[in-house]
Amino acid sequence: MIKRLLNLGLCLPLLLTLAAPGPWLPPAHARDEPGAWRAARAPGAHLLMRHALAPGVGDPADFSLADCAAQRNLNGTGRQQARRIGERLRAAGVKPDRVLTSQWCRCRDTAVLLGLGPVEDQPLINSFFRNASTRQAQTAGVLDLLRRLDMAGEKALLVTHQVNITALTGIFPASGEILVTRLEDGRLRALARIKTAAR
Repeated sequence: MIKRLLNLGLCLPLLLTLAAPGPWLPPAHARDEPGAWRAARAPGAHLLMRHALAPGVGDPADFSLADCAAQRNLNGTGRQQARRIGERLRAAGVKPDRVLTSQWCRCRDTAVLLGLGPVEDQPLINSFFRNASTRQAQTAGVLDLLRRLDMAGEKALLVTHQVNITALTGIFPASGEILVTRLEDGRLRALARIKTAAR
C-alpha cells in the first residue's frame, strides 16, 4: 500500500499519518443507511466530516491561511455537494448543537453551505498535512474537546481534513464523507459512514 501511495505522488506527512498508530478503535460492522442516520441522531454521537470536493492534493506553494485565493478550494461540484449533504442531514433530523470547522477555506465554506447553524472556527481540526509534528497534540486536543462536549450534552459536527480524520479513526474518508463517532474509554469509535457522492 505504501508503494501505491508513493506512486500516486502523496507526500510524507500523509504516509506518516496512515502508518502511525492513533487513538482509534476499528469501525463497527457495516450499517444500512437508516441505521447510519439513527446512529447520527443518537445522543453522544459526534460527526466528523471531510470537506466537500476540492480537486487536488494539499495546497499551493504560496499557501496562506488568511487568503482563500492562495488555497485549494471547493469547486462548483463541491459546493453543490455541501448543500446536498446539509439537505440530507436536515431531512434525516440530524441537528448538531455545534458546527466546528478547520480554518481552511474549503472546510469553512463546506460548513457554511451545509446550512446547519452558526459556524465556529476550531484550530484543533486544522490540517497538519504539511506539518505532521502537530498530529499527536491536535489529535489529543480533539479527543479532549469531544469529552468536554459530551459533559455538556452537546452534539458536534466537525468539518475537517482527511489527515485529521484518519488520525482520529484510522479511516480514509472520501470528500464530503461523514463518520458517525462516539467516545468510548477515551478512544473514538466509528459507528457508521455516510457518503454523498459529488456529481
